[in-house]
Amino acid sequence: MFSIISDGACDFKKEEVEKSNIEVVPFYITFDGNTYLKEGIDIDVDEYFEKIQADKTLFPKTSQPNPQDYIDVYQPHLEAGKDILSISISSKLSGSYNSAVIAADTLKEDFPDRKIIILDSLSVTVGQALILREIIAMRNAGLNLESTVDKAKKIIQSTKLYFTLDTLEYLKKGGRVGPTTALVGGLLRLKPVLHIINGEVSQLESVQGKKKVIGFIVENLTGVLQDITDKVSIGIGHIVRPDDISDLKEQVESALGITIDVPVTEVGVAIGAHAGPGGLVVGYCAKYTAV
Repeated sequence: MFSIISDGACDFKKEEVEKSNIEVVPFYITFDGNTYLKEGIDIDVDEYFEKIQADKTLFPKTSQPNPQDYIDVYQPHLEAGKDILSISISSKLSGSYNSAVIAADTLKEDFPDRKIIILDSLSVTVGQALILREIIAMRNAGLNLESTVDKAKKIIQSTKLYFTLDTLEYLKKGGRVGPTTALVGGLLRLKPVLHIINGEVSQLESVQGKKKVIGFIVENLTGVLQDITDKVSIGIGHIVRPDDISDLKEQVESALGITIDVPVTEVGVAIGAHAGPGGLVVGYCAKYTAV
C-alpha cells in the first residue's frame, strides 16, 4: 500500500488527517516578514483569523513548503519501503508543487527502487480536498499506485470550484485587484463570484448582495450537476462564515435533491490570507468509480 501526502492547502482538519492515514506538509505564515509559523503546528486557523480581525493593520503573508519540508516527510515513508503519491495546490497559485518535485528528485538517488509521484491538483481548499478524498478512497479500496494515479488525473480534470468573498480589501492589499475596483465593489455591495480554470483564479460574475451570490452559485451548480449527482462528490467550505455555509449547504442540497456527506471545510491560510474573512466555497469532482 502506498503513502498519501498533501500540502496544507487541502485544508483537512487534524482529525481527518489522522483518520485517513495521510500526512500534510504545512504552509508558512508570517505577520512581520521575519517570523515564520507553520499552519496547524505553530498557529491554527482560528488563531490566525482572530489575530487579523483583532488588528486590521496586519497584512500577513504566506510561504509554500520548501523542498526540505517535503524531504523530511517523504523520507521515513521511503525508508519503510513505501511508494508515495503526493498532491499539491495548483502550481499556478503556489510554488508548493515545485518544492515537492525538487524533493522527489533529490531523494531518487538514495531510493532508486521507490516511486514518488507528484500530482498538481490544479485546485485548492475544497477542490483539492475532494480530489484527496477520492485518492484516499482508492487506496483504501485496494487500487494500486498506477491505477490510482490514472484515475486521479481524470478526477483533477473534472474538478470545479466556485467561491465568493465578503470584501475585495484583501485582494487589493495583495495587488490582485486595483483600489478603484475594490472601492466600487464596496460601494455597490458587489461580491465577486470566482472560479478556477486550468488552475488559475478567474472572475465569473459580480453579484449584488449575499442572497443573490448564493443563488447564482446554486443555479450554476444545478445547471451542470442535476443529471449526474450520483457520479460526483460535492463539498463546501467557508472562511469564518459558519451561519452562511449552513444556508449554502441547505440550498445546494435542496436544488440537487442530495445530502452533502463530506465534512464542511474551514478554509485555511493558503487561501484565507489572500481572500480575507467571509468567503464561501463550493466545489465538485467526479467520483473515482465514475472515471
